[in-house]
Amino acid sequence: MAFYSEEEQTEDYLFKIVLIGDSAVGKSNLLARFARDEFYPNSKSTIGVEFQTQKMDINGKEIKAQIWDTAGQERFRAVTSAYYRGAVGALLVYDISRRQTFDSIGRWLNELHTHSDMNVVTILVGNKSDLKDAREVSTAEGKALAEAQGLFFMETSALDSSNVVAAFQTVVKEIYNILSRKVILSQELKKQDTTWMGNGKTVVIQGDGNNEADEQPKKAWCCSS
Repeated sequence: MAFYSEEEQTEDYLFKIVLIGDSAVGKSNLLARFARDEFYPNSKSTIGVEFQTQKMDINGKEIKAQIWDTAGQERFRAVTSAYYRGAVGALLVYDISRRQTFDSIGRWLNELHTHSDMNVVTILVGNKSDLKDAREVSTAEGKALAEAQGLFFMETSALDSSNVVAAFQTVVKEIYNILSRKVILSQELKKQDTTWMGNGKTVVIQGDGNNEADEQPKKAWCCSS
């Protein structure tokens, strides 16, 4: 997994996170609510690609989340490769009141895995949880799919703000935790890398080539409003 930092010793990290899902599931309003605490009831479909950077504090360190929002329509898929390049996190969004958007999740997951690292931290987001009377996808269905795919899960409402910040924070915190484990493991391997023996010979201790953080299975985690 690729991570970005301004300098190795700095406390500032930049994580690229993408919003994906069918058109009109509320991706742009999730970003607007998270980044500016705004909501646009008559928002139009996104044209092309937009992104915003939001600062967060994780364990006393400043994290900059660069969140990319793109159109869900097929005619804008030409930007796919550039959109996913370098992403370390993803919010996979569907509309709980439109089952067809939930049925598209598999296709979006395949696209994410095709154009980005398989280890991208992903949360499945059932948006528009405020539309309780129009619900077509149950919370249990969303949770079951997330567990089957090894994703985090949460239901949100950009309209009333429910779980919006929590959804983004879940992804950013997990990315940071993985990065922290990688740094600790790297430091430990460097310490063990070369052991000087009394006779002047060098013994090199090879790592097994596997990354400890990546070996740990993802645990689905859910929360609904």
